[in-house]
Amino acid sequence: MKDIMTIPRPEYPRPQMVRPEWVNLNGEWEFEIDHGKSGKERNWFNDNQKFSREINVPFCPESKLSGIAYTDFMAAVWYRRTFTIPASWNGLRILLHFGAVDYDTEVWVNGQSVGTHRGGYTPFSFDITSYIQSGTNIVTVCAEDDVRSGLQPRGKQCDSYSSWGCDYTRTTGIWQTVWLEGVPQSAYISSVKISPDLANECAHVEAKINGTCDGSWSFTATALYQHKQVGSHQAVVSGERARVTIPISDIHVWEPGRPNLYDLNLTLLKNDQKVDEVQSYFGMRSVALDGMTFKINDKSVFQRLVLDQGFYSEGIYTAPTDEDLRNDIELSMKLGFNGARLHEKVFEPRFLYWADQLGYLVWGEYANWLFDITTATGLERVLPEWMEAMERDINHPSIIGWCPFNETWDKNGTKQNDEVVRIVYKVTKQLDPTRPVIDASGFYHVSTDIFDVHDYDQNPETFKERYEPMGAGGDVHVPFPDRQKYEGQPYFVSEFGGIWWDPVAKNEKSWGYGERPRSEEEFLTRYEGLVSVLLNNPNIFGFCYTQLYDVEQETNGLYTYDRKLKFNQKVIQGINSRTAAIEKALKEEAKPSI
Repeated sequence: MKDIMTIPRPEYPRPQMVRPEWVNLNGEWEFEIDHGKSGKERNWFNDNQKFSREINVPFCPESKLSGIAYTDFMAAVWYRRTFTIPASWNGLRILLHFGAVDYDTEVWVNGQSVGTHRGGYTPFSFDITSYIQSGTNIVTVCAEDDVRSGLQPRGKQCDSYSSWGCDYTRTTGIWQTVWLEGVPQSAYISSVKISPDLANECAHVEAKINGTCDGSWSFTATALYQHKQVGSHQAVVSGERARVTIPISDIHVWEPGRPNLYDLNLTLLKNDQKVDEVQSYFGMRSVALDGMTFKINDKSVFQRLVLDQGFYSEGIYTAPTDEDLRNDIELSMKLGFNGARLHEKVFEPRFLYWADQLGYLVWGEYANWLFDITTATGLERVLPEWMEAMERDINHPSIIGWCPFNETWDKNGTKQNDEVVRIVYKVTKQLDPTRPVIDASGFYHVSTDIFDVHDYDQNPETFKERYEPMGAGGDVHVPFPDRQKYEGQPYFVSEFGGIWWDPVAKNEKSWGYGERPRSEEEFLTRYEGLVSVLLNNPNIFGFCYTQLYDVEQETNGLYTYDRKLKFNQKVIQGINSRTAAIEKALKEEAKPSI
């Protein structure tokens, strides 16, 4: 095994469920492209199979960092590497984890299939205890990928040979950390759901237990703030679940820019003897819609969001380092944004960890771009993985809303199946009643807590004419009135701008919205005009500007693809940081009468 300093992405990949016993399997793997998807027929999973290339995991083969940089379509890809189990793990159960593999995956250990997974964005794991042997072991992975099917959620991965417009280089196969974990043989904590209850000054914790537990088993959750215990509770394990409510004696709320977080120690005991222990964390914060306002901890917060696509020039879907994830958030905050729409991608957990740590608001989305939901068949592919994504991310205080669909375009003249949208909305609300849900961002709304629109009008005057009546209590702008109806929900312009600005003004391959400004001054005048329309409207609770950085040919970012700032930071920050009308009105109401 290589020294940890030479392993790419060496940090612990699951920050909300940390155990000390783990081994990172990132780094050099054998690799093969299987254009004909015939590898299984040819028994490529056998122990004696050798592949002709090497790849640097967890970077996808399309990326430079993988060492492959092959950007044509790949029907299937294969990976193979050896590993050994630490001697200190003797007697433990061995789990093999994958952060994300795109898209249909099968895994073999020592030539035996240990399981399959469908979905390109969510984690999965297999208990491989009974498949391993002493000494050297072999893990083989096959991932099949077809973004052209229309029934594989792909996000912004391009379904034509070359990237164009707002579709970018594809990601095939492994793109998040692969790792081994040692857990107790008898029973262990497999997942946890943390529900902060600010109104009652407590946190509800529900743990899922893998293993058979009788009445001699108990579960303890202990909360700490800055290393000081502020609450603890113990309960008997009931079946495969353990539920406790922890009273919090010292309340510090999590909010934008003030990321107060509590550590959480979770312990599984048998006859009061510790069997398993996991470290986690949580934030005490509430989210609520109140009239036209969006409140966090009962305070109206105007959402100054930016669209983040989650792409990297050398890693494609995968950030080169953990620091790059943090850096993207800090770059956004330096420009006066307080959050982001994590667009058309289920971002990796480490990004959400940094959002939690930095007090950054985010919307959890799914990768449905141009996915076919004209029939109920689409539900089969979307709902299981969306539920997995929610289960993985539900504890993050930075996530303040869910958005399972974005721009549900019709397919070949056939309209979306509204029941697919409605069912996914209802399931989302059932899994998490604490956050608002946008059913289909931009269009076409069926059942939604928030009415949002996408508007790429580049003229601040016509943009103003569209929304000004609403600010005065008049007509509300409703795109596609034949397909959706406004029913008094809070209003959100969740995509706008996208101003096309390429420092190389004559680059004909670049793309953006509308006509390119002729100068930086013209860009800033347009930017200020569009942003001011939304900040000045008391009946709009937030905006999301497209976008934070360029991605390949789409050059409408405030930063370049390599994260170089295009404009004067203080000017952009000043425009974004002006007091929003809705916040100003609430401050005026709060003033004591004389």
